[in-house]
Amino acid sequence: MTAAPLTIAGPTLANVEAARLVVSRVAEVTPMETSRYLSDVLGAPVHLKCENLQRTGSYKIRGAYNRMSRLSDEEKARGVVAASAGNHAQGVAFAARELGIQATIFMPIGVALPKLQATRHYGAEVVLRGHTVSEPLKAAQEFAERTGAVYIPPFDHADVVAGQGTLGLELLEQVPELETVVVPIGGGGLISGVASVLKRRAAELGRSIRIIGVQAANAAAYPVSLAAGAVTEITISPTIADGIAVAKPGKLNFEIVRDAVDEVVTVDDDDIARAMLVLLERAKMVVEPAGAVGVAAILTGKVVASGPTVVVLSGGNIDPLIMERVIAHGLAASERYLKLRIPLPDRPGQLARTSEIIADQNANVVEVLHTRHGSGLAISQVELELHIETRGPEHADQVIGALREAGYDPRTQL
Repeated sequence: MTAAPLTIAGPTLANVEAARLVVSRVAEVTPMETSRYLSDVLGAPVHLKCENLQRTGSYKIRGAYNRMSRLSDEEKARGVVAASAGNHAQGVAFAARELGIQATIFMPIGVALPKLQATRHYGAEVVLRGHTVSEPLKAAQEFAERTGAVYIPPFDHADVVAGQGTLGLELLEQVPELETVVVPIGGGGLISGVASVLKRRAAELGRSIRIIGVQAANAAAYPVSLAAGAVTEITISPTIADGIAVAKPGKLNFEIVRDAVDEVVTVDDDDIARAMLVLLERAKMVVEPAGAVGVAAILTGKVVASGPTVVVLSGGNIDPLIMERVIAHGLAASERYLKLRIPLPDRPGQLARTSEIIADQNANVVEVLHTRHGSGLAISQVELELHIETRGPEHADQVIGALREAGYDPRTQL
């Protein structure tokens, strides 16, 4: 899929270098951390580019600020409008405040409260419309036509791509020896900026750099589009990675990805939840689902070792309530949170006996449901539902095995 770098569409290296001078007014050069755990999994050094620690909580400030700084005085006076479920909204709102521009942001009803509050805190007027990103998007475009406000796209614009490309310059400066870069993909703004910069720079240096994009399996428009050879719209299924749930690639972004990205892989929600848990426990990093897909790709073997590897953690904006659910889901997906249903004779002492067996295996019961109304139960039976904390798959199997040795018939429940 990789073509000669000189054929890559979009902004040039000179454009991105110019964008860096602009973006540096507001964006931080975020840390690059090393992960021993992920290095052991991959079999090659793994570095984490922490855009979850960026101002506004994601890389989006780069592209939004670069695009808006290039508006004429007359365009700035008309104000800007955008549509987003979170990160782009915050990037546009922050950039507008810094540039003295009035911003109107359309967001879906039910958007995470922290994202809504942050966008308003930066001074934007927020309008809630619809229940999916497509409805605010349509409303924002209609608002632009009606009022003359300048629409700020989340990914499909050369100025936005150049702004996101500034991250690519930082990657090569922070890890000069990098050979592979793993990047989340939604509409394609980030990966198109990073890939175009790194492929061009690699050509200048006479070396090669692999670029791997990662999408959520339930919102994977790029594999379909690349197979078709043209931008293709898909139907999105629910995914925890709402930040990259985009049904259709950007036109410019698709052209760059087609020419400069080596591979696009997908990960499912269980993979993403496990990755978030690994980042919390091993790297002490709070990362939103969309920002953790690169780590999920390594954990699931979708990335093959090829020298020093950088994974971009694209954002850290997550509602604490969602984080709580994702952690629980990640524990279950990692088989560290076990749910069992056990049919029991309806006589005294059975609950105490099962609890004793589980305690003997050093597992912890955190929730118990005792009922006579389970389907398939005999009149003389009850059903015990146990939620148990374990140390992983082997420990879970040990608990189940001990119960079976004692004559019980535990059944795992998802």
